[in-house]
Amino acid sequence: MYFVTAPFFLRWYYPKVTFNKSRKQRKVYLTFDDGPIPEVTPFILDTLAEHQIKATFFCVGDNIERNRAIYERILAEGHQVGNHTYNHLRGWDTEDNVYLDNIAKCQQLTGTTLFRPPYARAKKSQLNVLHDTYEVVFWDVLSGDFDEQISPEKCYQNVIRHVKNGSIIVFHDNIKALPRVTYALPKLIAYLKRLGYDFGAL
Repeated sequence: MYFVTAPFFLRWYYPKVTFNKSRKQRKVYLTFDDGPIPEVTPFILDTLAEHQIKATFFCVGDNIERNRAIYERILAEGHQVGNHTYNHLRGWDTEDNVYLDNIAKCQQLTGTTLFRPPYARAKKSQLNVLHDTYEVVFWDVLSGDFDEQISPEKCYQNVIRHVKNGSIIVFHDNIKALPRVTYALPKLIAYLKRLGYDFGAL
């Protein structure tokens, strides 16, 4: 089970976490979790380049090391990167010292001020430490592209039904997301451009 939009109790439980940006500007923030990988990330980068859009990639350290050239392309094309742990760890199931060490290992590769916990699952004890160093970013709209039970069209509809000014939108550059993100992303960008939205990196 997952929530397409961040529910009030999640915002209450994590009061220092960023869920969205200013509602005053007609601007949205595309984010991509789990990469970089050769099967998906280049398509995303090509799509963003075609539309001259900057986005934010929350990268897994192990994938950075496996796909260094793709990671360098993300940086070279002016996108922002965030830390998504080195091994895509679920904070709730991981001892604090192991979790924080894993983030530090990824940080050696990214040098970023942004962190997003995989699965949006992190203990308060972990985040209390991380808030001193990072802006911890969750989401305002979750596309559901990782859900193999939904259609690509449903993934697209998840976003357009909930997007608003300042939304932080989550897609994934992982294998599970491939058929949905490759369908929904270009269609979403075209739709939001018609509505007059700008796009920004975090």
